[in-house]
Order: sequence, then C-alpha cells, then structure tokens
Amino acid sequence: MHLQSSGFKVEKKDVNDNQMAEIKSKYGVPEKLQSCHTAVVQGYVIEGHVPADLIFRVLKEKPPIRGLAVAGMPPGSPGMDGPPQPYEVLAFDKAGRVTVYAKR
Repeated sequence: MHLQSSGFKVEKKDVNDNQMAEIKSKYGVPEKLQSCHTAVVQGYVIEGHVPADLIFRVLKEKPPIRGLAVAGMPPGSPGMDGPPQPYEVLAFDKAGRVTVYAKR
C-alpha cells in the first residue's frame, strides 16, 4: 500500500457503499471529488489516490483546506497500474470550493 510504504500508519476499515457515502458526507468531500478511498490524516481528508508527498506537504504547510482529492483512478497515480497520465490533485475547503493543489 502506497501510504504504508511512505511511512504512514494505516488503519483499514472495510465498509459497504452506504457507510462509505456517510463517511464522505461526514467529512465534507464534494460529490464531484468522491473516489474509492477516504482517509483522515491529522484532521485533513484524503480522498482517492493522492500521492504521499502531497499529504506530507499539506501536513507541513497546514493550509486552510479541508482536504485533498484525486477524482477517479487515473493510471499512474499511486496504486494504479498503467502508463502514467496527467492528473490533478485538488484541494477543497469547508465551503466546498475546489482549487488545483498540484498537477502530476
């Protein structure tokens, strides 16, 4: 697992689709950014296949955002096979505003 190999302690919980929807709602993940995985790291929500170095960057910089998201499962993103394709890592805040945090 990408986050574990990057030094994060991961507590995995298998949940059904309804429970997953409740988790995403609870943490304010905008519907258009929802993906396959949701994590909370030191208060920041991490949605989808976000690269570990960007999670470390958020933890260091402490921007006023709710979290980071990679919508969908882009080939070449952490944990996804296939030739890398460009994708965006998006930041979202409590008001639902979305901005590009990084491009890969």
